[in-house]
Amino acid sequence: MELGGKHVLVIGLGVTGAAAARFLASRGAILSMTDRRTDLDRSKLPTGAMHLGAEDPAWIRGIDLVVTSPGVPRDSILIRTALENGIPVIGEIELASRFITAPLIAVTGTNGKSTVVVLLGEIMKAAGMRTFVGGNLGTPLVDAVDGGYDVAVVEVSSFQLESIEKFRARVGVHLNLSDDHFDRYRNLEDYGRAKARLFDNQDASDFAILNRDDLNVWKLAANMRARAISFGIERGDDTASLWHEGNAIAFDLGTRRGKISLEGFRLSGRHNIANAMAASAAALALNVDPKKIELALASFRGLPHRIEIVAEKRGVTYIDDSKGTNVGAVVEAIDALAAPIILIAGGLDKGGDYAPLRRPLSEKVKLAIFNGAARTKMRDALDGATTIDLVATLQEAVEHAARSARAGDTVLLSPACSSFDQFKDYAERGNVYKELVRAL
Repeated sequence: MELGGKHVLVIGLGVTGAAAARFLASRGAILSMTDRRTDLDRSKLPTGAMHLGAEDPAWIRGIDLVVTSPGVPRDSILIRTALENGIPVIGEIELASRFITAPLIAVTGTNGKSTVVVLLGEIMKAAGMRTFVGGNLGTPLVDAVDGGYDVAVVEVSSFQLESIEKFRARVGVHLNLSDDHFDRYRNLEDYGRAKARLFDNQDASDFAILNRDDLNVWKLAANMRARAISFGIERGDDTASLWHEGNAIAFDLGTRRGKISLEGFRLSGRHNIANAMAASAAALALNVDPKKIELALASFRGLPHRIEIVAEKRGVTYIDDSKGTNVGAVVEAIDALAAPIILIAGGLDKGGDYAPLRRPLSEKVKLAIFNGAARTKMRDALDGATTIDLVATLQEAVEHAARSARAGDTVLLSPACSSFDQFKDYAERGNVYKELVRAL
């Protein structure tokens, strides 16, 4: 892609958009930049025309290429106007992929992406590879260009995959699919189509790692051009697969068979066994020594804000799962813990169905405390599943949980909602929760 002298409009100037703008400027593009926020910090942005506030289709005039950030709505008037005028619209991962020569391992799915990406990064580093780890996880992929990496392991969201054209992963990993982001997508099928775009540009020399225990993921295997490797708790009958056997991951890839010990793997829950299998499958696809995978699994301690133990106070364990922003993630967290649980949930509703929480609430949760903008909707959807109390804020929820808890209980923050009604992101919410717990 030749960028020198091209007029490029960058839409959205958060972390990803700002990184894309800096890269474009370094390649000689003539920049225009826009963001709906008017109080933008411009200190990390390159020189160029700046448009802030409500979108104006006139900003498209004279533009050769549009680079959009993942959070920009699909019905953005700027994107719509560009497409109507035949102007290419791509995202940051598409832009980056045109310049990166290292093989890409791209991980998508509703839950577990960040855990698998970081774990895979540790595996590839243990194998002696200079490894970039980023994408939707934090560091934009475009920052990996010219970095001299042997491999790039990236988290890719459905939002990012909407705007790819030629983006091609040497290894594509799809973990699972459940209700999420229904404030952006019409239904699960619409959301699933965006996720499945990860495999659009693969060919028979590439690998697709698929969860065969998730029917919405496994059905993609029928039309896959890449070589499919499946993973699941029980042994599969496909030609290349991984499964959980005793305290190990067994694998049969046709020409390679063996086991990867889970003796030192410390993450709890069935979902983390699945995450370990997915990461192992991707590494095996690139011929990583199983012993190197074992070493990385044994040293991995998980991610902040994902079923993370914060403290034990008066016999009560407090756990931060602020990254559990959808119902599927909360179900996984509850299933991974022992009863009795006091659940703190709520925040900004994302349009999904709360009904799948009924079973875990009735089985393990003695009290659910819902806070934030979605609290009334959540109570109405889950009434009768367990005892439910409503409070306005996270601080009130933590204080109420502490008063209600007894020795042996677990207080779990796992919101099933986004954080934007009270916090800038899930990390800030998790950090505030930790501060509140430590102050008890």
